[in-house]
Amino acid sequence: MANKSQPFEYAPAPESRSIVDIKPSYGLFINGEFVDGTGKSFKTISPSTEEVLAEISEASDADVDLAVKAARRAYTRVWSKMSGAERGKYLFRIARIIQERAREFAVLESIDNGKPIKETRDVDVPTVAAHFFYYAGWADKLGYAGYGDDPQPLGVAGQVIPWNFPLLMLAWKIAPALACGNTVVLKPAETTPLTALLFAEVCQQADLPPGVVNIVTGAGGTGRAIVSHPDVNKVAFTGSTEVGKAIARAVAGTDKRVTLELGGKAANIVFDDAPVDQAVEGIVNGIFFNQGHVCCAGSRLLVQESIADEVLAKLKRRMKTLRVGDPLDKNTDIGAINSAEQLAKIRELSEIGEAEGAERWSPKCDLPSTGFWFPPTIFTGVSQAHRIAREEIFGPVLSVLTFRTPKEAIEKANNTPFGLSAGVWTEKGSLILWAASQLRAGVVWSNTFNRFDPASPFGGYKESGYGREGGRHGLEPYLKNDGAR
Repeated sequence: MANKSQPFEYAPAPESRSIVDIKPSYGLFINGEFVDGTGKSFKTISPSTEEVLAEISEASDADVDLAVKAARRAYTRVWSKMSGAERGKYLFRIARIIQERAREFAVLESIDNGKPIKETRDVDVPTVAAHFFYYAGWADKLGYAGYGDDPQPLGVAGQVIPWNFPLLMLAWKIAPALACGNTVVLKPAETTPLTALLFAEVCQQADLPPGVVNIVTGAGGTGRAIVSHPDVNKVAFTGSTEVGKAIARAVAGTDKRVTLELGGKAANIVFDDAPVDQAVEGIVNGIFFNQGHVCCAGSRLLVQESIADEVLAKLKRRMKTLRVGDPLDKNTDIGAINSAEQLAKIRELSEIGEAEGAERWSPKCDLPSTGFWFPPTIFTGVSQAHRIAREEIFGPVLSVLTFRTPKEAIEKANNTPFGLSAGVWTEKGSLILWAASQLRAGVVWSNTFNRFDPASPFGGYKESGYGREGGRHGLEPYLKNDGAR
C-alpha cells in the first residue's frame, strides 16, 4: 500500500513506437511519386531526445518548379474538370484512411513535434479527419456557399505551414483547396516534415490523381520559391507575423490571392462572477496546451482584482499537478519544446520578464536531461509595458494582469498589435455578448478556450493576419470572386 504521506504517482504508460516506420531518408512527393530532390538534405530530430529521425530533402527552386508544373497539369487536365461529387469521394476516402491510420499519425506527430500523445491522439488527428469529412461534404455544394451560383477554382495553391500543428495545419489548407477544385503544392515546416510525408502516402493509398497534392520539404528558401512562383494562383501561410509581412510584400502587385494566419497575444479575461474552477482549467488549457506553441494561446490572463488572489492560488495548485516529460507517455501533459531555437527564445523573453520586474513562478518539476524542455511558468506583477505582455513568446509562459472594471479589461485586452483570439469567463450572458462585440479578435471563446470545429471560421485582425480558414468562410479564399452574391 502506498504511503499516505507521499503524493500519488502515475506509473509510466508509454505508447509503442512500433506502429510507425520512419525511413532513413525521404524525397519529395511530386506528381504522385516520391522523387529525389536536387537540393541538399537536412536532418529532422526528435525534440524530446535529440535523436536524428531521418534525412529530409530540401527542395530547390527547380524542384518547386517541377511540383508547380505537376499541380498545373493535374488542375488543367483532371481536377478542375472533375465534378464536385467525384472530388468529394476522394476527400471522403482520405478522411477514412486518416481515421484508419490514426494511431500511426498520432505517434509520428508526437515523435517529430514533441507534443503529448494524448493531444495528437485525442485532438489533432480526429480534427484532421473531421476537416476532410467536412469539406468533402462541400465539394458538390459550392453553388450554395454564397459565393456565386457556379463558383470556379483559382488554380494552383501554394501553401506553407508551421511546426506547432503540422498535420492539422495541412488539413486546414489542403481540404478546402481540393474541395473547391484547386491543386496544391505544400511545404511543411523544416522541423516537422514527417506527418506531411506520411500524408503523401495516404494520397497514394486513396488513388488521388497524380499532381493534385505535392509535398515539397525544405526551409525558408523553399517557401520563398513557392510564394514567388509565377504560376501559383493562391498563397496560404500560417506562421510568424514577420514572415507573413514578407510574404505580403512579395505578392504585392501580383494577382495572387493570399490568406495569412499569423501571431497572437490573446487575452483570457476572468470576471469576478466567473466559475473559478472551470476558469482555471480554461487558463491551463489556453496557455499550456501544446507547450504554448499555439498562435491563439491565452498568453495574457486578465483577472478582476477582487478574485485575483483566489484565481492565482488555484492556478498554482493546478499547475503543480501538470506532468512534464516523454511525449509518448499517455500521462504527459506538457511535452518538449519543438526546437533548440524556440527554447532559446522562450528563455530569453522569460529572463527579460524577470529583469523588468515581473515575478516568475514555476512548480517544481524534474526536466529530462536530453531534449528541449521548459517548465510551465507564470509571471505576476506584469504591466502592459513589459515585453512579456506585448511579444509573442510561443511557449508555456503566462503573463498575469489585473483589472477593476469591464471597460478596463477590454482596453487592456485590445492594447496589442495582434487580434487573433480572446476568452471571456463570466456567468452573465449579456457581459459575454458585450465583451465579444468590443474585443478586436477573430475568435472569442465564452467560458472555454482553444475549442475548434471544422464548421467554424478561424482567423485574425491586425498583425494576426487576414482571411478565414474553416467553415463555409474557408471556401472563399480558394474560389474566384466573379459572380459572388
